[in-house]
Amino acid sequence: MCEQNEVATMYADFFEYIESSTSPYHTVEESYRRLEEQGFTPLSMDEEWNLEAGDYVIDVYGTTLIAFHIGENPRETLRIASAHTDFPGFRVKPNPMITDKGYGKLNVESYGGLIQYTWFDRPLSLAGVVVTKGEGLDLETHYVDIAKPVATIPSLAIHMNRQVNEKAVFNKQKEMLPLILMRGVGTDYEDDKTVLKALLAEEIGCEPADILSYELTVYNTDTVETVGFDAEYISAPRLDNLTSCYACLQGIVSAKEQQATGIRMVFLFDHEEVGSRTKQGGASLLLPNVVRRVYRALGLSEEACEADIAKGFMISSDVAHGYHPNYGEKNDITNYPILNGGVVLKIASSQSYAGDAVAQAIVTDLCETHGIKHQIYVNRSDIPGGSTVGSISSAQLVMRTMDVGLPLLAMHSARELMGTYDQMELNRLLTVFLGEV
Repeated sequence: MCEQNEVATMYADFFEYIESSTSPYHTVEESYRRLEEQGFTPLSMDEEWNLEAGDYVIDVYGTTLIAFHIGENPRETLRIASAHTDFPGFRVKPNPMITDKGYGKLNVESYGGLIQYTWFDRPLSLAGVVVTKGEGLDLETHYVDIAKPVATIPSLAIHMNRQVNEKAVFNKQKEMLPLILMRGVGTDYEDDKTVLKALLAEEIGCEPADILSYELTVYNTDTVETVGFDAEYISAPRLDNLTSCYACLQGIVSAKEQQATGIRMVFLFDHEEVGSRTKQGGASLLLPNVVRRVYRALGLSEEACEADIAKGFMISSDVAHGYHPNYGEKNDITNYPILNGGVVLKIASSQSYAGDAVAQAIVTDLCETHGIKHQIYVNRSDIPGGSTVGSISSAQLVMRTMDVGLPLLAMHSARELMGTYDQMELNRLLTVFLGEV
């Protein structure tokens, strides 16, 4: 087994990706930067496309990313991999400052299905986008990451909440507001309403009055750590779903490097954690529209596009529930993926996970042919489990799809836990799928 420093060396780039991706905006920014460095050509959704063989990347409204490779003979194969850029947590509301006995708090709302108690007593920061005045209607957009702990949500002492270990129920509007300052100590802000704007203005170098709006994520500043006697585990924030985003990037870069034939695409959608029904979410028309635009820009007919969609294949990658040794009864009795057991094929007759017998067989064969460790997850019959963007996307594009991912413990916690060796298996699957076959 690896020592901790060996794991850190092996996954240094992956760890850096996690720590750079502090909001959906920053996930897209970091992904875009990496692909540009690899020679991908930027495209814009609001311009006409004139495409030829090559590699392209698109930033969609700041929080969704599309990248694709067009190889020789574009009609030979159409393959797509998808993931999502958002994660459960908190978002800052407008007019957020609240002062109580000198304590300055932020008014926030929860985003997605977070495990509330895991956010107490952690170092927190803010990241996202700030929009300022420009010339006329041409506004300026600034990415902001405070990049240091500026907030925390302190828990109530057990002496004042004797039932906390029996009944951990919290009012999100009252009991989960982060502390961000103390009046009378440090900077003396003139008006509570300007505190956050003053902080943001200092970060981006403007006047507070120039700030028109913002979209800020409260994120956990804890760093990535290895855990276990032999570093068998990785503990980190935002593993759901940066593990899949990272693997998708490895896959599309491989398509470029291997000069894969056909069309190979990656979609990193926003808003999966809140239902995907947005202009840049997986339930929008973004996926089918972009695929059809690519075909038109290559001079291919609509009929050719529809035929290739019908015979194409998509892998939707999102994390899976790993077997929890303290709660074994929560898993199916015969289909329970374990950490370090490899890629998980996620199956549900309800179609909350995308797939059918043929899709399952295709991914299984890829794994067996290329020596990729794999396992199966099915929900326990009396526990509904979660869902992913895979079924939604495949309904929009009408393409055979299989949901996969790597297994986690503590999914939707402020810190999640994965097996050290699973990321390399997921990387390998998407590299093979998009770049090698």
